[in-house]
Amino acid sequence: MRQRLLPDGLLPSGLLTFTLLLGGCALPVEPTEPEPVLGPDEFATRIEGLEQNLAARCELQTAKADEQLLQQAQLNADVREIGSLLRHLRNDIERHERDEPPQNVVVNECQNVDSELANKTVLGRSEWVGLPDVGTYLKARVDSGANTSSLSAREITRFERDGENWVRFKLSLNEDDVVVDEIREEWIEAPIERRVRVIQVAGEDSRPVVSLMMTLGPIQEPVEFTLTDRVHLDYPVLLGRRFLMDIAIIDVAESYRHERPEFPGGNPAEDAELDENDEPDDASEE
Repeated sequence: MRQRLLPDGLLPSGLLTFTLLLGGCALPVEPTEPEPVLGPDEFATRIEGLEQNLAARCELQTAKADEQLLQQAQLNADVREIGSLLRHLRNDIERHERDEPPQNVVVNECQNVDSELANKTVLGRSEWVGLPDVGTYLKARVDSGANTSSLSAREITRFERDGENWVRFKLSLNEDDVVVDEIREEWIEAPIERRVRVIQVAGEDSRPVVSLMMTLGPIQEPVEFTLTDRVHLDYPVLLGRRFLMDIAIIDVAESYRHERPEFPGGNPAEDAELDENDEPDDASEE
């Protein structure tokens, strides 16, 4: 059988390949580089790098989880604070509706103002207050620029009693602060009524609020105090608008209009004038 030649005497490509294979020839194959073999030091370095990378990722995830928990706690505190403010607002509205005079009664406006002032206690810019639950008297600054009253406290510790949140603390006082001496290092315990957020130049702070019985002249009623360390300020007690509302007004030209209360272990009321070195007023603190 005669072979069919291509032009110029060439064989078909398939036949050429078959012929080369029969002749022990093969097509060239591209050489591949072998994988590098890692030595012990290089292997250990690579494993250490992987471990550091994994640890960094774990720390990042933990930080994100902590941040989410903190945000959730802050949101819970905000919700509780809003709920407390709404309850106070509802009580104020109900009290106003109860005290509102009948619509058919015509009252002279000036006489009405005089009557309201006559029913309020006049306070000086600073006063003595008594804390019967604690057993001491303290100096207080009266400030309508502050919303909530405040009590100087340290070592504030939250704990639980009968399923409710309580707080334990000591009074935070300077050596010059006038107080019944036996009370300086006494622990004080009270249930937490709520928490408030206070925004100041130094930043934002969340403080517990407790209710303590307080006396000031003819006034004797429970007062809500935020607990914070006021040792750097002139007065350990601050009385704000919530306390003054509907019961008192301020005469800034006077101070210590009312007699200092007496407690066992304390000095008599007639000696109070020796301790009434009035401090200069500062701007509103809160």
